[in-house]
Amino acid sequence: MSIKDRLMTYAEVLEHEPMKKHTTFKIGGCVDYYIYPKNCTALMCVLEILAQENIPYYVLGRGSNVLCSDTDFHGAIINLDRTLNDFYFEPDGVLVAQAGCSIINMAVEAMKRSLTGLEWASGIPGSIGGGLYMNAGAYKDNLANHLIDVCVLKNNTICWMKKDELDYAYRHSIFQSHKDWTILVGRFQLEKGNQNDIRDLMDSRRERRMSAQPLDKPCAGSVFRNPEEIPAWKLIEELGLRGHKIGGAMVSEKHCNFIVNDDLNATAQDVRDLIHEIKTRAKKEYNIDMVTEVEQLYW
Repeated sequence: MSIKDRLMTYAEVLEHEPMKKHTTFKIGGCVDYYIYPKNCTALMCVLEILAQENIPYYVLGRGSNVLCSDTDFHGAIINLDRTLNDFYFEPDGVLVAQAGCSIINMAVEAMKRSLTGLEWASGIPGSIGGGLYMNAGAYKDNLANHLIDVCVLKNNTICWMKKDELDYAYRHSIFQSHKDWTILVGRFQLEKGNQNDIRDLMDSRRERRMSAQPLDKPCAGSVFRNPEEIPAWKLIEELGLRGHKIGGAMVSEKHCNFIVNDDLNATAQDVRDLIHEIKTRAKKEYNIDMVTEVEQLYW
């Protein structure tokens, strides 16, 4: 029996799948197996098969904060968005959301229930799992601020881990140094609020994003963390790099902390070269060390 046949017992499997179809950057080579597990049990069986066959893998969210290599990946990408996307609201405002849930959808569902805490997330185009991995945030708030605990699959065991075990900080979590752990569920404490106020705040922030960010071109969100001395976009602006281009990758003319796939033909190397130039010039001219937020996947 082929590896694909074994995997298809537990998942939908696409072979030789272009990663540019699954990232908001629209960049990336092909992967041998792109896998949608049917449920949590199926996920565990998929991981067991991959281990038996010595096949490397990554778990991917909605591809909104990822730069994939141009080369083909002889391994597997596991996507949880299609099937691990159930969510539940308890009467006391606790939200239990599986890893594949849309962060934007969770913000909307919380608003419908007059629950405050996720208004900032109404424009974050990622999944709960991806958001917990990198501690997604905006407007001086983030997922960890509202987190109770996370259900994690590690060492073939499912367990709940409390927030204080997970080393959360700005755009950081313990999961970044334990990539063999798989986030299954997040549990969050939200508070009662006024639905009209919540909706108005979400609407105003959505309008602000639409007007300020280059959402009409493929990108991966903000590229750099904000240094303490100056906002990243302002630093890049002062370096004279607004609109600067390498290959098909361009510093957005609308928001300097976004790199866009300007002509839909940018390569991952174009983006890396542009990131490198920004970091080099920031260090040379301002003695500031720029740190990227985008997760870079090298095969």
